Order: sequence, then C-alpha cells, then structure tokens
Amino acid sequence: MRDAFDHHVWASLTLIDVCLDLTPEQLATSVPGTYGSIVDTVRHLVGADASYLLVTSGGAVPRIDEESMTLPELRTEMATHGAAWNAVLDADPDPATVLTRDRDDGTSTDAPVGIRLAQVVHHGTDHRSQICTALTALGVEPPYIDVWDYGLQAGTVIDHPAS
Repeated sequence: MRDAFDHHVWASLTLIDVCLDLTPEQLATSVPGTYGSIVDTVRHLVGADASYLLVTSGGAVPRIDEESMTLPELRTEMATHGAAWNAVLDADPDPATVLTRDRDDGTSTDAPVGIRLAQVVHHGTDHRSQICTALTALGVEPPYIDVWDYGLQAGTVIDHPAS
C-alpha cells in the first residue's frame, strides 16, 4: 500500500511541476472528454485528495479551498499529503470499517476504508491521465509518471540489461 500512495503523491507533484511552466492560456486548455481545464483538473485532484484525507484521517487533515489556490499553493499542499497518507496507512486501518463523509450540502456517503483507499489511487490516476492528454494536445511532452517510473526513480525497480 505504501508504494501505491507514495507513487500517487510523487506522480501528482511531478505533473504539477510540469504545469508550473505553462502560461495562463495553456493552463486554461481543456480537451473534450476530460474533467476541465488543466488548472481546474489540478485543483480538483488536490482538493479531492485533501477531502479523502479528511475522512480517512479522522479529521486530522483539514479541508482546503482549492478553488482559490494557485498552482504553487496546490503543489505545496500536495507535498504535505505524502506524510499524511503515510500516517493513515501507519494506523493500519481495517479495510472493512465504514467511514462517513458529510458534505456541506447536507448529504453524506458511507463507504468502507478499502473502497475509499482504492478510490484515492484510481481518482489520482484518472485525472493525471487527463492532464497528460491536455499537455499532449498543447505539444508539451508529459512526464513519465507511471508506477514503473516511480519504482525506477525510487530504486525499488531495477532493470537489468541483457548480458
């Protein structure tokens, strides 16, 4: 599990770093079939991650107002999520324990921890892919951010050349 969440934060930060070099016009780019503009998708990605942490950490991680945050502020926020996810995992949560997410509009959702943790990883992957699609449409080479690339950079995956 630790590798999955370390990858999730690393890939998000790596992608945000590429986006930091984009112009405001480029950040406003959206591609049909994706969440929205690049900057809106980054905001959604980081904001949702903070929301998932709020629920799974028992409130130890506060909500954020991602809509008012700049890309550098979103990056700074996401950088704190590595330690926060590690703390959640270090608590060894029971995947069958049901947690409730209460929303501002009065609605709520009950879901087991296992589903919530799987959603974090899936949600991040989905939206990072959408941002990479938008970057490609702009002619910007997206970074290599799959799990294998993370493992190579972290030194946990080692490729051996043919002898």
